Amino acid sequence: MPARPDSSTGVLVLSGSSGAPEDDRARLLTAHGATALALRWFGGPGQQPGPYEVPLEVFVEGLDRLAGECDRLAVLGTSFGAEAALLVAALDARVRAVVAVAPSPVVWAGVDDGRQTSHWTHRGRPLDFVPFDESWAPDTDPPAYRSLYERSLASDPAVAERATIPVERIEGEVLVIGGEDDQVWPGADFARAVASRRTTHGRGTRVVTHPGAGHRVTFPGEAPVARGQAMARGGSPEADAELGAAAWPHVVELLHLRP
Repeated sequence: MPARPDSSTGVLVLSGSSGAPEDDRARLLTAHGATALALRWFGGPGQQPGPYEVPLEVFVEGLDRLAGECDRLAVLGTSFGAEAALLVAALDARVRAVVAVAPSPVVWAGVDDGRQTSHWTHRGRPLDFVPFDESWAPDTDPPAYRSLYERSLASDPAVAERATIPVERIEGEVLVIGGEDDQVWPGADFARAVASRRTTHGRGTRVVTHPGAGHRVTFPGEAPVARGQAMARGGSPEADAELGAAAWPHVVELLHLRP
């Protein structure tokens, strides 16, 4: 964990499917006054080898570590990490702010040696999830998975409802960020779905989107990220940075950062 600056906000920083800790993003937040913990949540010693059946308790333990150093807790997650961020914030009332980059409104399937199961467990039980449509096949190289997620989500509304993340339970502030050109999944549509559900339950949500941005967002002071498996992510370095710049003032405000 980085040394604590003059801030009472501790931010749990969660990566997506690459599994690599978001160390650079954590350093950025620390430079602006947060205490940030870039958490490895799968692929490490004693952890799940992939993003499937990951205990939500892993994230609660990360919050516990931050709680010993900070008075206010927040979570910033990207993609699968944003899915986890929304879930843990709905579970743990200590979370006072969530920044969800390219989020999902539902729990998705994780794949274990060809077997579909939930991304997450809680108290040892897998959460309800939306399974993937196994008839889908990519038509681009590298593959664009957006249509897989869209088709899978639409295939059974009852299953999707059971797998919906109860974002209305999040008591803290929520910021969702999505690119309209996201080719991994419909990030901007998913961000609006999160906000819509919270609005229906009387809770406000900040939404920032960009017409040309893709799945990845670059905040001011960050370099574009190139790691992860080969897939079409959409956007462009310029558009992804423009989305990050538009969202950054909201990030600063929600996380109580220094500008």
